[in-house]
Amino acid sequence: MKRTPETKSSYTDNLLIQSLSATPTPKEVLQRLTYLPPVPRDVAGIPRHERLHHLMQIRDLHLPSAIECQLLQSIDLMIKQGYSYRDPRQALTWTGISGEASAAGIRLPKALSAAVEGLSGVGKTEACLRCLHALGPQVVVHDSFPKLVGGLAQVVWLSVEVPPSGRASDLARALMNAWHAATASSRFDSALSKDRLDGMKALDEWRQVATSHFLGILHLDEIQNLFKIRSLKDRKSRAQARLELSIVEDQVLRWFLNLTNTGQIPVIVSGTPDGIGALTKRLSTAQRINTAGYHRLDRFTDPREGSFRKIFLPVLGQYQYVATPLPVDDALAKLIIDLSAGIPRIVIALWIGAHRVAFTRRDDDLRHGDFTTAASTWLAPLQHAVKAIREGNAAAMSRYEDLIQTDTSFWQDFWAKSISSSPSA
Repeated sequence: MKRTPETKSSYTDNLLIQSLSATPTPKEVLQRLTYLPPVPRDVAGIPRHERLHHLMQIRDLHLPSAIECQLLQSIDLMIKQGYSYRDPRQALTWTGISGEASAAGIRLPKALSAAVEGLSGVGKTEACLRCLHALGPQVVVHDSFPKLVGGLAQVVWLSVEVPPSGRASDLARALMNAWHAATASSRFDSALSKDRLDGMKALDEWRQVATSHFLGILHLDEIQNLFKIRSLKDRKSRAQARLELSIVEDQVLRWFLNLTNTGQIPVIVSGTPDGIGALTKRLSTAQRINTAGYHRLDRFTDPREGSFRKIFLPVLGQYQYVATPLPVDDALAKLIIDLSAGIPRIVIALWIGAHRVAFTRRDDDLRHGDFTTAASTWLAPLQHAVKAIREGNAAAMSRYEDLIQTDTSFWQDFWAKSISSSPSA
């Protein structure tokens, strides 16, 4: 295949990119992200007390949305574009790692970041992790490497959940633990053995190691943990207004911005609307974390929507562990959306709960009433939140800090227009 000069200069012969899997086709993306558990056979022959154990396999069911497929494309692009600025054969790459000044007239790294937003339960974390795993091994070992003796362990990606405290010391510890889990390196053993860490010093130490091992992309999950949760009283009093969160430690945000500014490590953040909204409060921050795309994972809102009625529900309907299955029709679609607000995690929990109700009867079948009973018993603690989400009731939603509505429509519209106007769209 003939390459353009731009592609040849940035990708060809770059050792870091050569070690990666080829960019997948749209068909390959769908195949890599989809997981279908074994469809039940001869259900009547399985004792009822054992069926529940078989049924639990549907928690692993995964049908990627169009946005998730775009997310994999974004991550693949971010990793390879990031590496295109860090060719280990070039002296300038090692100058950047050491922190020395760069000469003028050169190709300087550009910030590469992306955001994934959605309500709790829509599958943000799973989508990010599935995309990362779908692109190949997390660590590539090079027996020999330019400028180094003894080779190098190239860490392609790292995923870390921002600790609930939002503090620099806890984030640094999480990053170091994740690095150890991925590489089995003892590099951070001394720091991790300490009861207390100097947060910023530890974060900078981790960044230096990650940069020198050519980390391809960093995924920071639960980004809302960087911000303080306001009291229930405060949330209720501002239910109709846009509610802004405050950062736990300003220095952590500065470190994060510096990480994206240097352009050496692409970053993808994922979180609930309150966290993404707080992070994008300032236009400069919003620009930095959306250079590679804003990806919003939505719940199912309409029982007639094709992605739910024609794709998700028919597949889910195959996993009925009863002798007489319930017809998968419009009535069932509406019932499930009403009782779950269309949040995938709750849909699966409702499906399991309905079966548990059905298993208590003599008749070996599944009924609409089983779903209603499951919602009012097994899923009772969720019903207030489900109703608030379904109705879009701001006052009711204010009870839950991760349901706070923020205005991210700018980036949603921006990327939608960019996709629709692209030549391949």
